[in-house]
Amino acid sequence: MQARHALAAVAGLAYVAGSQWLMVMAPTSPWSAVALLVPMLLVACAWLWHARQRLASACAAAAIAALLFLALAGNPVAAEKLYVAQHVIVHLCLAAWFGSSLRSGHTPFITGLAQRVHRQLTQDMRHYTRNVTLAWTVYFAAMAGISLVLFAAAPFEVWATFANLLTPIALGLMFGGEYLLRYWLHPEFERVTMGDAIRAYRESNLAASAPDKPLR
Repeated sequence: MQARHALAAVAGLAYVAGSQWLMVMAPTSPWSAVALLVPMLLVACAWLWHARQRLASACAAAAIAALLFLALAGNPVAAEKLYVAQHVIVHLCLAAWFGSSLRSGHTPFITGLAQRVHRQLTQDMRHYTRNVTLAWTVYFAAMAGISLVLFAAAPFEVWATFANLLTPIALGLMFGGEYLLRYWLHPEFERVTMGDAIRAYRESNLAASAPDKPLR
């Protein structure tokens, strides 16, 4: 697992460095869009297929094919559109990730984390964590929608302010607001640290990757 995490970290750094180099040194290159968007789309395509979201996976594959076609044809994509596409794709993938866990027969993502941190959940706690999973799904989808609307209807500087300044602020408010709401509505939740949440997330990944131990 440590080797896998190290490899993922190296791949992530290589992706960031390569994308930054293309955007700064070769912003008009038709391959900038490929370098910036295709890795994310490949991950999304594979994950969506694994999650049995066939139509969404096919859409991601079609987007990859379209980007490769444009690059081979020598048609660059404007840098502004690349930044918007990256912002939108990340949020849509997160919305799909959280939302797919709300399907019948699946454990909501936040509920799964809470089970591993708190071990025993009451019915009210389960209901709350399901609603939190839904709230995060709506949040990520809304951020993607707002991003597209601002890019289409407002100057690019307005979109950049939203993406670079308001997005992290909104994320922090979501985390902080949910934390306060959780212990106000359900004081029976144990106080946990960020380390506890990270360990729970790792455990949920291990459980999801083990077919003989499905998450109930």
